[in-house]
Amino acid sequence: MKRFTPFLTAGLLAISAASFAQATPVHSVVLVHGAFADGSSWDRVIPQLEAKHYQVISVQLPLTSLQDDVAATQRAIDRAQGDVVLVGHSWGGTVITQAGDNSKVKSLVYIAAFAPEAGQSTAALADSYPAPAGSAALAKTAEGFLYLPPPALAKNFAPDLPAAQQKLLAATQGPIRAAAFGDKVTQAAWQHKPSWYLVSTQDRMINPALEQAMAKKIHAHTETIPSSHVSMLSHPDSVAHIITAAVQAQ
Repeated sequence: MKRFTPFLTAGLLAISAASFAQATPVHSVVLVHGAFADGSSWDRVIPQLEAKHYQVISVQLPLTSLQDDVAATQRAIDRAQGDVVLVGHSWGGTVITQAGDNSKVKSLVYIAAFAPEAGQSTAALADSYPAPAGSAALAKTAEGFLYLPPPALAKNFAPDLPAAQQKLLAATQGPIRAAAFGDKVTQAAWQHKPSWYLVSTQDRMINPALEQAMAKKIHAHTETIPSSHVSMLSHPDSVAHIITAAVQAQ
């Protein structure tokens, strides 16, 4: 019997490993970028989340309408494993507010993001507070898409990043169809799901006072950080921390 002991031991270890894998819940994080960005804007956060063995999916939004962006997000939620923490930055907050009404989504995380009410548009929400400095710097294409010229992006979108990274953001930014900001959400997932909010106090794209007000209104677990609009790039540790808090609260 001794000659078979290694095989028996290996078999028992394999069974134990499989049982452990089945008993360990799978946590997924779906990241939704904002306007004037793309899925790579989460590049400094993703490795930290994956190091905790979370499945991470970074959505690539078409930025053509709220409906289109919600559909892209729903596809990511559908292929995610286990429970989902849905994270939105900027315009992505509006997207997750609508897309988060999904049984797989257990909580929402807003990173300097819009959190509209049901029946409210992003534009109406933004207009409820004084306009931030960066809004005046937007340019529009002949087809009706908004974008940030490189100097405006460096000054208003990501002033706390190195020049080389500002140039990279300008090259990879996703222009958004201006009319999308007028699209109204039909449901607000934050009304019945726990939420977290990371406020950027140096934001020049969304009024920081509005961020504070939205966080309070949705009863979010709130943290503040002295960051520009793109805290996931300038303060990735803080962003990963608040996302992890939402995952661990499940």
